[in-house]
Amino acid sequence: MKYKMLVLDMDDTLLTDDHRISEKNKEALLKAQELGVYVVLASGRPTPAMTSYAAELNLEKYDSYILAYNGAVIMRMKDESILFEQSLTKEEIHRLYDFSVAHKVHIITYINGAIISETDSPYIDIEKKITGMPFNKVSNFKATVNSSAIKCILLEDPSYLKQVEKILKAEMPDKSVATSKPYFLEVTHYGIDKAESLKRLAAKLNIRQEEIIAVGNAENDLSMVQYAGLGVWVDNVNPDLRDKANVIVASNNNDGVAEVVDRFILAG
Repeated sequence: MKYKMLVLDMDDTLLTDDHRISEKNKEALLKAQELGVYVVLASGRPTPAMTSYAAELNLEKYDSYILAYNGAVIMRMKDESILFEQSLTKEEIHRLYDFSVAHKVHIITYINGAIISETDSPYIDIEKKITGMPFNKVSNFKATVNSSAIKCILLEDPSYLKQVEKILKAEMPDKSVATSKPYFLEVTHYGIDKAESLKRLAAKLNIRQEEIIAVGNAENDLSMVQYAGLGVWVDNVNPDLRDKANVIVASNNNDGVAEVVDRFILAG
């Protein structure tokens, strides 16, 4: 099979634990693009936390795309135009805030390029470090969030957050809910996930499902890994998901993405 698109989760998949693209991964991805393969970054990250990596991989030069906020935004890197965007309404975000207070978990959202929260937490500190975005701690979350936003994250200890996830899905079946890290419960508009946005993008580019490789490591990657013609986990995948892909390659710290390119694109 000649693959035409390689879709990559970022954190814990493409990126090493210190949030870098290894030289081996970068070299492999540049070679893939020279062969005409679209390299697409698909992440739960906000758009501003993805664009520097897209630039590092020359996605603009090869007219490729990023899927941000778990697929709630599709951006064309050549001109930074938005192909697709779906937000939560102000009322939906306020309802999520009330839920977070009732169940004693932290909540963040993103307004004007900043992370917004009423509280501090070590888990929020992780998001600040991952994204590099400014943090705006506010005295009144609802008063600050007076318009739509693309995504909220609920944050707390993983074991407790798993319990909260079940309650949230039962109380708000009209939302898309997925775990990106064990302490991040990501909430977007109903129907948003990486696979749905991948389908939109593939249709635009006239690429068939079987011509796509998708690589990930976590629950929010599962839909695209199962949708793609070749679904791949890196070796550090969540153990509960390990049997739900076609192939497992080396971990994020051991150039697993380069292994995918070598085995399924360059060797083909």
